[in-house]
Amino acid sequence: MGKFGFIIHPLSARTDMARKYPLVRFLPERLIERLLKSMKPMMLSHITGVVGANGTQAEGWFGGCTLTARQIARFDPDFVVRRIVDTADLLAEAGAKVVGLGAFTAVVPDSGVSVAKAARVPITTGNTYTVVTAVQGALEAARLMGHEIPSATAAVMGATGSIGRVCAQMLSEKVSRTILVGRDEGRLKAVAAELRGECEISTDPASSLPRADIVVTVTSALDVVVFPEHLKPGAVVCDVARPRDVSPQVARKRKDVLAIEGGVVSVPGDVTFGFDFGFPPKTAYACMAETMILALEERYEPYTLGRDLSIEKVREMAALADKHGFKLAGFRSFERAVTDKQIQTARALARAKGASL
Repeated sequence: MGKFGFIIHPLSARTDMARKYPLVRFLPERLIERLLKSMKPMMLSHITGVVGANGTQAEGWFGGCTLTARQIARFDPDFVVRRIVDTADLLAEAGAKVVGLGAFTAVVPDSGVSVAKAARVPITTGNTYTVVTAVQGALEAARLMGHEIPSATAAVMGATGSIGRVCAQMLSEKVSRTILVGRDEGRLKAVAAELRGECEISTDPASSLPRADIVVTVTSALDVVVFPEHLKPGAVVCDVARPRDVSPQVARKRKDVLAIEGGVVSVPGDVTFGFDFGFPPKTAYACMAETMILALEERYEPYTLGRDLSIEKVREMAALADKHGFKLAGFRSFERAVTDKQIQTARALARAKGASL
């Protein structure tokens, strides 16, 4: 029986805390945050029923890091790391042999490196499988929108970063043309030299993104960088960055495009999470799934840490996910599930604007 833990935390104090404490919704947000700062990490649930290849099984636990996304981003990094480490140690005491970092705990301050140094259990951010499902999700969403993938153009925003580079490598194997978007022309040329097929580089998102059928964005910007005017009718934009790269205005103003955050992953077996984190039953985030896969493999190691990813590990994690039966089961957009009706509406509106879908 593989054993894993996963750390979650409230993105929004009032909304997310109300999942466990319904009366919290009536309290001011600032008051809830002050209470959270003083609270210790807590065990939230026991996860059972994960069944992989050849009947291998895993169980796990959700641990609650009692800080909101805003607090994690703004508080002293040493304080934040200590709170995350305390949560990881709590999960280790329950029996977890590898612990995954969820949401902002995987980003601040250094993508898990400081946490891994201090924790008593191996740590992974889950970013490797997140990249796998982001690319898979972007391609599948583009197919559902009516794009012919082998003749499509894909753009990668933030292509010179480690995650962007891997996304560009994966996409270039599937599409006819790849556009690499970044700030450093020299580094863009170095990434372009590694890719298959036709490729161009750009330091101007405003001129390059509107020519892409598929956009994967993964910059390290603190503010949004993809706006409604950057996207062509019928485009699919997959936001892998945290904080987000895609402006919420895209969802409000561009009903003719499909903005997603990566894929919802179907977990093999009759899994019970024991906690409502806003997903349909038996589905999870990709970062959660990576931790489960490592437990099924009994590979208790810091699989994904820091900002460096390798295409070799991405391919390996994709193969392990296939082996154990993890697969895409839908999309998310700004914390909400994407419905078939939304996709159909986006496609129809894009056609009305002249898109050949």
